[in-house]
Amino acid sequence: MKLIIAIIQPSKLESVKQALSAVEVFRLTVLDVQGFGRQRGHVEAYRGHEIAVNLLRKVQLQIAVNDDFVEPTINAIVEGGRSGEKGEIGDGKIFVLPMEECVRIRTGERGSEAI
Repeated sequence: MKLIIAIIQPSKLESVKQALSAVEVFRLTVLDVQGFGRQRGHVEAYRGHEIAVNLLRKVQLQIAVNDDFVEPTINAIVEGGRSGEKGEIGDGKIFVLPMEECVRIRTGERGSEAI
């Protein structure tokens, strides 16, 4: 079992959800987050003053999958989240973490059956 954490552009959320549905990944958690990477933010003008905005709005997806679904899930996120054919700085990142245990609260099921 793995926990996949993806940080993507908010405008790409719907296309990523569609790509995940196409590979039969239907369970995910979505969080609004802020951060920066290579973009390092940008400068905006507010009432005639320049203000450095270094925390950019992003969307974080958390998806628990069985081992067989790891690669299809990653490929779907890349397909749905990439800007253009080659992508752009700021498209996001995907992290894959080992998941030791999963428990479904309603039934008490554990492990891959609980996902």
